[in-house]
Amino acid sequence: MTRPEKVAILGLGAMGAYFASRFLLTPHVCTSVLAKGQRYARLMENGVQVNGQHFKIPLVHPEEKPDPATLIIVALKHHQLAEAAHDLQNLVGDQTTIISVMNGLDSENFLGSIYGMDKVLYTISVGIDAVREGSEVSYTNPGKQIFGAADNQQLSPRVKTVQDLFRLAGIPFETPPDMIRMLWWKFMINVGMNQASAVLRAPYSVFQQSREAQQLMIALMREVIALADVTGIKLGEDAIEDWYPVLHALAPQGKTSMLQDIEAGRKTEVEIFAGKVVELAEAYDIPAPVNRTFLQTIRVLEAYPTKKIPVSQEAQHGGNTWREKPG
Repeated sequence: MTRPEKVAILGLGAMGAYFASRFLLTPHVCTSVLAKGQRYARLMENGVQVNGQHFKIPLVHPEEKPDPATLIIVALKHHQLAEAAHDLQNLVGDQTTIISVMNGLDSENFLGSIYGMDKVLYTISVGIDAVREGSEVSYTNPGKQIFGAADNQQLSPRVKTVQDLFRLAGIPFETPPDMIRMLWWKFMINVGMNQASAVLRAPYSVFQQSREAQQLMIALMREVIALADVTGIKLGEDAIEDWYPVLHALAPQGKTSMLQDIEAGRKTEVEIFAGKVVELAEAYDIPAPVNRTFLQTIRVLEAYPTKKIPVSQEAQHGGNTWREKPG
């Protein structure tokens, strides 16, 4: 790959910032972030910091008409996609490939409905323990990007192009034969790990050590396995076993994106996790009681966010104890 390639990123949370930092350090790649409004002004002024290194972010406004991108990486929360997806139109050309590192089962099909499924590859991120606090992002494990077409028995030119870009940027990746099964495997992980961690307010260490926490996570996951089975996708109990090596490689004090959202008082992605499980369970007339309970629980946590305050602010005998307060 000798000519400069163009990479554009939509969404600069923890995942988007990870990709931006890797490609901004990569020769022969022109990298930009799509932004508008207050986010444009904030990124222009502050940039982003990843693992202690500050990056000034080249920005593209949706109304600009640059040359089409070689690769577009969509790294949004699911509730942002419907509004932001059309902002990509001036960056999409005939040879542009779009990957979504978003959670859930539906973002690729949504992007494909706008720009054509021929331009979209399926992608999941596994094992990255990135945490965002304001404009600072940190991670200890970059994990792996698992991507490709639905069937990768023979690699398409688009898949090979993205593989080349990831190699240049030092981004670990894998292209499995059956990408749809991998999409469901990641969905299973998100449904179990993200939701259990959010309700328990627990970092990865709790799930690495606590059998009770693992059992709660597994109960959520098994309802996804049952759904996959009725849709013709074979996950099985071995899919849960495949998750454990990834879990134990994560930084013990790392946190899932949903736990970070709960702690920050942000909207979570419960609608595409438990919400999607409940929707599919009703369509196929199979039970999903655990996810139904988590859907209700996380909706309550969203509606009544809490923040931590020192007890010493309201008690005569202070100390360093923390408690939760509605706020």
